[in-house]
Parts: sequence; structure tokens; C-alpha cells
Amino acid sequence: MHLKQTSSSDGNVGFQIAPMIDVVFVIMLFFMVMAGAVKVENELNTVLPGSAETSNSVDFVDEQIISIAEDGEVSLNDEPFDSPTSTTLPQLTNTLGKLKQASDASKSLLAVTIASDAQAKYGRAIDVLNALAAAKIDNVTFTISDEE
Repeated sequence: MHLKQTSSSDGNVGFQIAPMIDVVFVIMLFFMVMAGAVKVENELNTVLPGSAETSNSVDFVDEQIISIAEDGEVSLNDEPFDSPTSTTLPQLTNTLGKLKQASDASKSLLAVTIASDAQAKYGRAIDVLNALAAAKIDNVTFTISDEE
């Protein structure tokens, strides 16, 4: 095997500017293309929660709670009405009618929650529903009282 000797003047071509210009143009092309792909962020108009003042009044729901005890005693907002044996509940019906008239006059929503004891008889809940129907109150929810 024979090694060919080269002179130092044959292998040294010097600094080549053409490949450097090519690399600069490729990098410049890359940045020009990527500049068009940048998404512009928009400002989001958000309002953080806090206290706000309003010029008109805010109406709240007027909620009444009717409790039915295990012995059949019916109370409206912890005030007992009628006897535990009364099936027509005239005092409760009269009071509910007045509450309905007052809520209609003030144009507010009247909500009634029936909180029944777990051991109360279903017939007593029906008596309360009849009193609500006589007073024309139809926004009624049910729950079980958690008094232990």
C-alpha cells in the first residue's frame, strides 16, 4: 500500500464564503416562516368576583318551612298550627293564603319546604299538601328533618 503525499498548497482551499451565505439564508428563511405562525394573544375582558353596587333592588325568594313531627304536629317556621288530629288544617291554610297574597303583592317567589320527620305518617303530609293547594302555592319541595 502506497500513501500518496500531498502538498500543503493543494489541500488548503481557504475560507469559503458561499456555504456560509447559504446557511445564513436558510436560517433567515426559517425565522421568516416561523414569524407568520406566531399567534397573537387577545385580551380577555374578565370581571373578578367582588362586591358590586346596583341601582335597583334585588328580590330574594321568600322560603317558608313547614315541619311535620312524628306525632302529627304541623308547624310553620317553628310555630305550631292546628291540632295534631285536624285533617283540614284551617289555621295553616289561612296563614298560607295570607303569605301567598303578600308574595303576589310584592311580586316575589314564595317557596315552601316541607320538612317531615322520618316516622311521620304520610297522611299528614297529604293534609299539608291539601292546605298548600287550597292556598294556591305550587312551589313546594320536600326534605326529611334531621332533628335527632
